[in-house]
Amino acid sequence: MALALRCALRALPSSLAVARRSRGLATIHPQTSLFSPLDTFSERHIGPDDNEASAMLSKLGYKSMDAFIEATVPPKIRIAANTIDNNSIPALSETELHARAKELASQNKHFKSYIGMGYHTAVVPPVILRNVMENPAWYTPYTPYQPEIAQGRLESLVNYQTMVMSLTSMDIANASLLDEATAAAEGMVMAFVAANQKKRTFLVDSGVLPQTLSVLQLRAKGFGINLVVRDAVAALEDEKLRADLCGVLVQYPDINGSIKDYGYLADSIHAAGGLVIVATDLLSLALLKPPGEWGADVVLGNSARFGVPAGYGGPHAAFFAVTDKLKRKMPGRLIGRSRDATGQPAYRLSLQTREQHIRREKATSNICTAQALLANMAAMYAIYHGAAGIRRIALKVHGYTQVFKSAVESFGYQVDNASFFDTLTIDTSLAGPNTVYNAALAANINLRQVDETRVGITFDESANPNDLLNLINVFGSSAGSISKVTLADLQQPEKTAIPSALKRTSEYLPHPVFNKHHSETEMLRYINHLASKDISLVHSMIPLGSCTMKLNSTSSMIPLTWPEFSNVHPFAPRDQVVGYDTVIRELEQDLCKITGFHAATLQPNSGAAGEYAGLCVIRAYHESRGEAHRNICLIPLSAHGTNPASAVMAGLKVVPVKVHADGNLDLADLKSKAELHKDNLAAFMITYPSTFGVFEAGVQDACKIIHDNGGQVYLDGANLNAQIGVTNPATCGGDVCHLNLHKTFAIPHGGGGPGVGPICVAEHLAPFLPSHHVRPAESSLAIDATAAAPFGSASIALISWAYVKMLGGKGLGDSSKIALLNANYMASRLSDHYNVRFTNENGRVAHELLIDLAEFTKSAGLKVTDFAKRLQDYGFHPPTCSWPISTCMLIEPTESETLEELDRFCDAMIQIRKEAEDVVTGKQPRENNVLTNAPHTMGVITADEWNRPYSRETAVHPLPWLKEKKFWPTVSRIDDVEELTSA
Repeated sequence: MALALRCALRALPSSLAVARRSRGLATIHPQTSLFSPLDTFSERHIGPDDNEASAMLSKLGYKSMDAFIEATVPPKIRIAANTIDNNSIPALSETELHARAKELASQNKHFKSYIGMGYHTAVVPPVILRNVMENPAWYTPYTPYQPEIAQGRLESLVNYQTMVMSLTSMDIANASLLDEATAAAEGMVMAFVAANQKKRTFLVDSGVLPQTLSVLQLRAKGFGINLVVRDAVAALEDEKLRADLCGVLVQYPDINGSIKDYGYLADSIHAAGGLVIVATDLLSLALLKPPGEWGADVVLGNSARFGVPAGYGGPHAAFFAVTDKLKRKMPGRLIGRSRDATGQPAYRLSLQTREQHIRREKATSNICTAQALLANMAAMYAIYHGAAGIRRIALKVHGYTQVFKSAVESFGYQVDNASFFDTLTIDTSLAGPNTVYNAALAANINLRQVDETRVGITFDESANPNDLLNLINVFGSSAGSISKVTLADLQQPEKTAIPSALKRTSEYLPHPVFNKHHSETEMLRYINHLASKDISLVHSMIPLGSCTMKLNSTSSMIPLTWPEFSNVHPFAPRDQVVGYDTVIRELEQDLCKITGFHAATLQPNSGAAGEYAGLCVIRAYHESRGEAHRNICLIPLSAHGTNPASAVMAGLKVVPVKVHADGNLDLADLKSKAELHKDNLAAFMITYPSTFGVFEAGVQDACKIIHDNGGQVYLDGANLNAQIGVTNPATCGGDVCHLNLHKTFAIPHGGGGPGVGPICVAEHLAPFLPSHHVRPAESSLAIDATAAAPFGSASIALISWAYVKMLGGKGLGDSSKIALLNANYMASRLSDHYNVRFTNENGRVAHELLIDLAEFTKSAGLKVTDFAKRLQDYGFHPPTCSWPISTCMLIEPTESETLEELDRFCDAMIQIRKEAEDVVTGKQPRENNVLTNAPHTMGVITADEWNRPYSRETAVHPLPWLKEKKFWPTVSRIDDVEELTSA
């Protein structure tokens, strides 16, 4: 004992010395006043502290940050230091932000909503709320392109697909789309493509949701589709329409609540050669005959009713299911089951449906993300409740609707729809114009106002007996009833109001996963079991180039699940959402300050949706000037695949522009093509800094070329994290840009969604920003909606609002500068070991760097994939692989990572370089080495047989720190060629 104590005491001084050498708070500075806050956000968000930043600058040869920025960002595009500072955007501490968010939350009035129209007040099981939605292990991972370290959420997304397939009775379903309206637009284009783009008429039944119709109108315009809105049954009697018909969209049940038998209609549409597309409600399909059983080709809708908050419109996961013959035309992501290198089953994304946008200008969809986090929540909801629980919920909702119908009819009201699931349309003429609607408002109840004498009522799981009685008594008092109805006055229905021919008789959710996790204990363990299989930001940095995987701070996430924000219907009256509107207005204003533009909209609910919206705005601008013929879009060959795909969707013709060997845009080629197409030039799309990770000095010259030839400049804002406080898209010469709030502004990636892609525009384009039928734009020139909800995925805009407000102008600028510094430090460390492909004339990169691995393919037979999989053994998610150049890795560290973490990643890459050298020199065989066999699972390492030409220790502990901090991939390398199954 004494000996042990003396040893411990002798060890103590060195431990203290280590403590003294440990890093301080990031960028900590002395308090300017005793009364200034201690919880300033920039100190927590920015990884390197002042000492670390100075050390990195010194290594790069600079004495100051200003000198470094001067060498990195072209002088011509630099903005004044006070353009973005704490005067233009004041900084709030974390405590102050919390108080401000509470203040704004209180300005959103709490009304019970029966508006419906595809949105409901979901009941989120607490075990899912706390352990999925509020859990960084679920909300901080990236899209599962590296399946070996993503098996948990891949399994969960397979559960989601299986849930959708089972409830809809369709052959195959994808892993979610952005919202119901854009999913319907994807279905319409599928029908157009299935008809070889020869039949151009698409019929929309008059019972379809109005927000869906608005999105369809804009999408149809870009593809030249003739959109017809009529009663579908009557319209199909028109032989001229049938001859040109590519597809029909129906709502089941429809907007007024009616349940119609569309079986005959489906036969008629198929006879005409068209596709039957059905928008439906998953909960209703627990009781209704599923569309797959009466002839649907595509079934879609909003899955948010399965345990996802309304959130003023989103984010929500749209589901999309098709027949087997359409599976290769299906947009979005599809998860399937393959096998790993040891023959064990493993999940992965299918190659053919990862995203259509990889086909560039040949694509008909620009889908670049999903709503993975929300899809996972919906899947967990179905698992937690199971088939019996889902049916019980559906019967409650339907039963409440029946009881309510009986009650209002007893007062003398007439219900328009005889069949229904959860929605009634009621003629309130006997009470007088708007009487019932206004009485409901006075009772803190929202109804859907169809017109002056009709209202719509939609019930959901959240309604309780008191809610039901309050609603009944509003109708009763409006009809002159003196006595209030009590629970004792209500009779439970003996049978459903669903037509017998449309009752569901088939089983659903019979799979084991939906029938074994119904206790909270089992559900909690299953959720955390899946999370343990995936690398997220809780483990290590995720240095994905062009993805900006920065800190998703807890302080910015907290308001998201407050009921004052999460339970708000997107079509609630404006006077009830003052707090939300303030958040949205302030965020739009701050984004305009940051970008240098005049106006903004948050409506697009992904980056690619923002591209599409921006290009549609440009087209509308040209049309307003009598130049609708302008349809040429110039796009560099280095551009992200969504750029040309978005251009095609907006009705533009893509003309590629060359790029020099040094990565810079070929200005001579741009000028030549701009002049060649000057009479028809609509737009030029450019990403800045470029996808090669460099600030190009000629960006303003490029923009001037376009403007001189009558075009508009679309600046892709995917890389805005490199710009804030040092330059901006307007100064670079852009007219419009989209921003990725899930990149630069810290919304989590959610394992593959959600995202938000707002656009900011110059003053002359502001009148064309998208409108919405619920929030009509002031300008008559506004384009139709690009998303189902007026402000897209409004609830997660709270995260970016909080991020901007807490950092303030100075913190935002410091973040971009440190992001640039971190990337250049890594480039410096790695340049002695790898070929850093592109730098500027000063040897500097922007916020990301490309390393080229082509030499190892020639000298050792090693590919980018081998380096990527080996990084998994070191506990890192690989950088972006094989894009924008097939032999490269694109590395982006962001500002949130400390010097220690940057070094840890660089040490791993340098060690892998040494391992690759052993293959180059012949010390390790080409086909059987530590890279080609990576990643190494615990099962492989602990197997009795070990016949590899390196030790087990080398496989799993190549660097000392891995003995203490080790992430184990749960499957070996997955075969991308192995045939997939859908579950």
